[in-house]
Amino acid sequence: MAWSTHSEHRNLLVFEKMSPPDLNAVLVNARALQRAAQAGKTQPLLRGKNLALLCEADSGDAELFRHAAAELGAHVAHIRPSLSELSTVQDVQNTARMLGRLYDAVECQGLAPALVDQVANDAGVPIYSGIASPDHPTAKLAELLGEATLPADNRRYVLQAVLLISIV
Repeated sequence: MAWSTHSEHRNLLVFEKMSPPDLNAVLVNARALQRAAQAGKTQPLLRGKNLALLCEADSGDAELFRHAAAELGAHVAHIRPSLSELSTVQDVQNTARMLGRLYDAVECQGLAPALVDQVANDAGVPIYSGIASPDHPTAKLAELLGEATLPADNRRYVLQAVLLISIV
């Protein structure tokens, strides 16, 4: 299975500003993952990758992200954030750099957008801002996968496609 990758996908904070060809690449990969799952041929394409889930509490969004990544073989560490909008610039920079050394990508859930932007500036790895939430643009893409699989599965395939495009 060939995966479409593109360097512009490295930071998906601006996912909603992606061009139509970039969005199409996500859909193409999501459909390939959908077909592989239907055929029972899901592969651990993220084996050896370590992802961080930066959020306060377990939620459905956190579980969806964890499940999507783990199904592709990634290890996901749930980290309770010690950062807030009151954190110093130095604290945010130090935390972001440490996250970038330890993880291949970081999903931030429930953090202020300005704080996520600060982390993204210094982490050096893909930073996602709530890609598993139902109001993220990825949810709309999942609707385009059709009715061959359940909506929850379609969400997972889109998340997996985003992870593959931005990490691999």
